[in-house]
Amino acid sequence: MTRPDRMPPIPEDKLTAAQKKAVEEIVSGPRGRVVGPFNVLLRSPDFMSRLQRTGEYLRFNSAHEPRLSELAILITARHWSQNFEWMHHRPIAEKAGLKSAIIDAIAEGRRPDDMAKDEAVIYDLLTELNTNRTVSRATYDRALAQLGERGIVDLVGIAGYYSLLAMLMNTACTALPDGAAPPLPSLP
Repeated sequence: MTRPDRMPPIPEDKLTAAQKKAVEEIVSGPRGRVVGPFNVLLRSPDFMSRLQRTGEYLRFNSAHEPRLSELAILITARHWSQNFEWMHHRPIAEKAGLKSAIIDAIAEGRRPDDMAKDEAVIYDLLTELNTNRTVSRATYDRALAQLGERGIVDLVGIAGYYSLLAMLMNTACTALPDGAAPPLPSLP
């Protein structure tokens, strides 16, 4: 069952000066348009402005290559069952070289087979953090050896940022583009 979008896009002629400025920041950056979570965030343009700069760093300039950043984003989208995020980032992840079998396994809520070492470390750290709210010494040590301290900080930053976006969109019941069906199966 699809619920109505509680915070749909604001018509351009209804935007405040602060909202117009926030829109311009997004449109002039690498995203190029206001979609999904930014339609929700536009209700608080100062917050949106500050947050989108953090997101721009995490998505486009973090310590991780796009394949690994997108893996972290998809793990987070699955954790929150956030269909808009999933639908938006799955094609980006595939284009960045993340295998479809890995993506499908995450969508199904299971640990993927045949992950590269860096993918497995990211999957394990984020899954453990989401499940236990902490990371064991063994998992941390593997991540440190594979990713380094900056890599761990940026990885947790990506998960935190996309968790915030997922929470905002889940609260707002953000609609999928063109009435698309939710791509993620329900998990028990």
